[in-house]
Amino acid sequence: MEQTKTAPKREGWGSKLGVILAVAGSAVGLGNFLRFPSQAALNGGGAFMIPYFISLLILGIPLMWVEWTIGRYGGGFGHGSAPGIFHTMWKKNRFIKYFGVLGIFAPIVILSYYTYIESWLLGYAWFSVSGKLSQVAATEQGMRAFLTGYQGLLPTDHFSGLGYAYLFFLITFALNAWVIYRGLKGGIEKLCNWAMPTLVICGIILTVRVLTIGTPHPETPDNTILNGLGYLWNPDFKALTNAKVWLAAAGQIFFTLSIGFGVIMTYASYLNKREDVALSGLTASATNEFVEVILGGSIVIPAAFAFFGSARIVEIAQSGSFNIGFVTMPMIFNQIPAGMCFASIWYGLLFLAGITSSVSMAIPAIAFLEDEFNISRKKAALITIAIVFFLCQPAILFLGRGVMDELDFWGGTFCLILAGAIEAILFSWVFGMDKAWEEMHHGAEMSVPSVFKFILRYITPVYLLAILGFWLYQEGWPVILMQGVSVENRPFILWTRIGLLLFFGLLSYLVWHAWKKRSTVTDP
Repeated sequence: MEQTKTAPKREGWGSKLGVILAVAGSAVGLGNFLRFPSQAALNGGGAFMIPYFISLLILGIPLMWVEWTIGRYGGGFGHGSAPGIFHTMWKKNRFIKYFGVLGIFAPIVILSYYTYIESWLLGYAWFSVSGKLSQVAATEQGMRAFLTGYQGLLPTDHFSGLGYAYLFFLITFALNAWVIYRGLKGGIEKLCNWAMPTLVICGIILTVRVLTIGTPHPETPDNTILNGLGYLWNPDFKALTNAKVWLAAAGQIFFTLSIGFGVIMTYASYLNKREDVALSGLTASATNEFVEVILGGSIVIPAAFAFFGSARIVEIAQSGSFNIGFVTMPMIFNQIPAGMCFASIWYGLLFLAGITSSVSMAIPAIAFLEDEFNISRKKAALITIAIVFFLCQPAILFLGRGVMDELDFWGGTFCLILAGAIEAILFSWVFGMDKAWEEMHHGAEMSVPSVFKFILRYITPVYLLAILGFWLYQEGWPVILMQGVSVENRPFILWTRIGLLLFFGLLSYLVWHAWKKRSTVTDP
């Protein structure tokens, strides 16, 4: 029986281009412009790019195809979220749907702090236009004080509390809620149809401006934009013997393509079986890589190299992605003609990258409520929006207590890698490679090279499990054991973990309840 004959009427996309831009918009985010350059700087510059592209070929693109394929397959049975999609792939296992809870849990947890960071970008765009930023951008000390004051961590002459930050958060959250409430075609697709081209145009403008800076400080003639590009693209092959460089590159690919979020699966679930997932997945990946490598790689590192020199690039990267975006870049823009104009473009670009990602993170939860509980889309959207607003508050109020880092660890790191490993094994070994390969090529206008059969079956799962194991050994256990967490912050971290466990338990209960209700009905 055809899948589409048994599936209920579901929301759909307006065009093939619309879904590609939406998936690309989900992938293109703050990591493309902030995390990517900092990871490259911390891991040997040009040496980082070799394992980066290798990871793209054996990890990023294959998993992108996996998520597009299984999403469309599950959508044919009326499932738009990971629990239902996993269940359709392994119906004999009654527990596999609970692993799919990760595909709802992780994006909601990420959204609970990502929206707040996104609101900083809107605030800084306004400060750039209003001239407030130029008043403090002359020194690093001034910019750091401005950032901590805005975040409400330390009172300053400019900020006495969270008033400004919370105002911009409310505006940002309202914009997200409005897009999410309008749905796929009327909300997300319309947003991405203009936001993605605008983002690319802004990126090109900034890239051209950075590349034409020249030598900002004649007394240091080696600090040029050209040498900054050389730092990124001329590899030090000795660095390739360091396993940390390979793990960092694989991690960046994993995060930049939004693999493991559950979002791509949900987006693909609204496609019909005749839609091409092979070419669409490759196109979305290529769009993301253009933004990250060509645009993201041509702005921050060359500019930082020219203004601060090679000796300080690693130091700047070690200070964190936030400091690159909110401290280093304003200082650079302040030293060029019409700098605050370009600063406003910079923060506008980052805000568009942020919102095209954040609106996607609510969709798996909405699809779950809609498909498994027969709740209308608009009601499901309102429920999800209300829950997310409540979950945002700890990250805002207890930012200085490490709550945001804790949420990022579990939602934005551990769960994503674990979900990716489960997807790869389920696709290649449980669903079966021959069946999976045939499903991937339904309606395809391109033939995926057969070498990817071997990659998907062996290399990708082993690579993911190795990353998970090494990562847990090197970084995971210290975080789990709260090593390095101050005594006064430990209660906040403990309560955050308890809250996350309760939330995961609630989602698991909802999955159990949904399948109990349908226990008398057999999936087609």
